[in-house]
Amino acid sequence: MSTAPSTETGESQEPVTAPRPRPAVTLRPLVLRLHFYAGLLVAPFLLVAALTGLLYAASFQAEKIVYADELTVPVGDRKLPVSEQVAAARKAHPEGTISAVRVSPEDNATTRVLLSGVPGVDDTHTLAVFVDPYTAEVRGALEQYGSTGALPLRTWIDEFHRDLRLGENGRLYSELAASWLWVIAGGGLALWFGRRRTQRKLRGTSGRRRTLGLHGTVGVWAAAGLFFLSATGLTWSTYAGANVETLRTSLGQATPAISATAGDHAGHGDGEASSGGAAEGDLDKILATARAEGLGDPVEIVPPADASSVYVVQQIQRSWPTKQDAVAVDPATNEVTDTVRFADYPVLAKLARWGIDAHTGILFGLVNQLALMALALSLILLILWGYRMWWQRGRDSAFGRPIPRGAWQQVPPLILVPAMAAVAVLGYFVPLLGIPLAAFIVVDIVLGEIAYRRGRRTYAQ
Repeated sequence: MSTAPSTETGESQEPVTAPRPRPAVTLRPLVLRLHFYAGLLVAPFLLVAALTGLLYAASFQAEKIVYADELTVPVGDRKLPVSEQVAAARKAHPEGTISAVRVSPEDNATTRVLLSGVPGVDDTHTLAVFVDPYTAEVRGALEQYGSTGALPLRTWIDEFHRDLRLGENGRLYSELAASWLWVIAGGGLALWFGRRRTQRKLRGTSGRRRTLGLHGTVGVWAAAGLFFLSATGLTWSTYAGANVETLRTSLGQATPAISATAGDHAGHGDGEASSGGAAEGDLDKILATARAEGLGDPVEIVPPADASSVYVVQQIQRSWPTKQDAVAVDPATNEVTDTVRFADYPVLAKLARWGIDAHTGILFGLVNQLALMALALSLILLILWGYRMWWQRGRDSAFGRPIPRGAWQQVPPLILVPAMAAVAVLGYFVPLLGIPLAAFIVVDIVLGEIAYRRGRRTYAQ
């Protein structure tokens, strides 16, 4: 604080204090430092996720080409009963047990008979036997993974994208990337819109300013998509995903599950282990009952797990409009014992279903996949431009000159304290955001203290 000198008339003036900076001004250095270091350290993980995500989005169309012989057949006059198609598959592949039957959904599509417990097939996968629905000819057999029916090519890319093919421990990389993507994107938006309009122009610029302009412009256009990928990616991640599921359950928003219990008609499947506990000849009656309940193609028939269970017929269309209705049918009476309709799903369950399907490129088909490829390419360019700016920021031999330390000290306590509390709560629910952020803050404080003490010693000497 400073006091102005008296005027000639002897009248003293009121003390003059410097105006308080706006909150946005005090927060900008902190956001800049967080965006810089988060981008620098997390970018390698994001780059791998973007590259593999780009490949995965393209794998749907590639799968149709590579496995065309197994997936498609010439259109015939009349499709054979499902039981005959299953019998042909079992004759060619008697190993394992039938875990599901995906009935030919289109005129030129094969029927898939899925076998579990097949020697040489991963326990988390099934062997899909492809049958011509018109002739019962077995067209081939391939490993299949997941509810979307991914075949070997897409499965390999999917597993690489999800966990680098390292198993559950490898999933930490993708969760780390998803946890930080929205933070980096949000920080970039705040920095971009905090710049003066004249500083956002690309035309006539060069060097680091041009790189910054490209980075910011593409980042602004891609931000909504990046937020979406981050949120939906966390939905089924290991730790944050479990917290989301717990929260949904506590709010009564969990995805409904159909009951496959046989009730008063247990024992109908004794002695029929080849089809998972029920007679293969029942399949056509079961399917007809499901059709009468309004279940149109594509559908999957899941045999009973044991003698006390019933068949479950469920729709498996994840594209728009979503078809996820399911019915449980007791083969002893051919009666429906339980029904679950997608229309009756809680709101959050529907949003989770649509979000995951859009994230994986299924919800809107080819358009969805092209949009994901564009987003992945944008993220790759943003990362490369970000590293280029880091390079260009250096002066002489000072490669990648960092953002000055101590930005958090400029933030007023009335803003800093609630912000830290919010970050703590968020970090608890998203641990791969909270733990690295806490580590970053601790390291930053320790390094700052070391630098301060060294400076004091140097000054004292």
